[in-house]
Amino acid sequence: MVNVAMDGGGASVGGAAAKMIAVRAPAIAGAPAPSSGGYQFSREEIDGVIRQWEDLHRDLLDDYRQAEGMARVQPPGSEPASQDFTSSANPSGKAFAQATLKMIDYVEKYIEALRNARDGITTREDESQEHISRVGSGVMEV
Repeated sequence: MVNVAMDGGGASVGGAAAKMIAVRAPAIAGAPAPSSGGYQFSREEIDGVIRQWEDLHRDLLDDYRQAEGMARVQPPGSEPASQDFTSSANPSGKAFAQATLKMIDYVEKYIEALRNARDGITTREDESQEHISRVGSGVMEV
């Protein structure tokens, strides 16, 4: 769920009030519910925050590719020690891959929430500016 708020006098025309975008962590099926808190970003900060999450997403995709290899370890020899090692290593690699997929899903949803919050603010600002322009020209729709 995305909670978008504009703080600081959203009704002022051309005001220098700071606009903040508030974003809560997305809910993920099977994961604990996110806290009721969230984060607030200024309009200028949110694109940088999105880039950081996109960087994390790329890193997680790289981790997942490596985890897939960890889940398919072949024994270096046919002796019992090699066989024992792979019987322990492969399930561990699979668990790491599954955990990484869950992190990827979370990050994708958070990036989507950030983009929606940013785009929602832009849309509301455009609508407000259009409304102000109509009032200024003497034409106002009710």
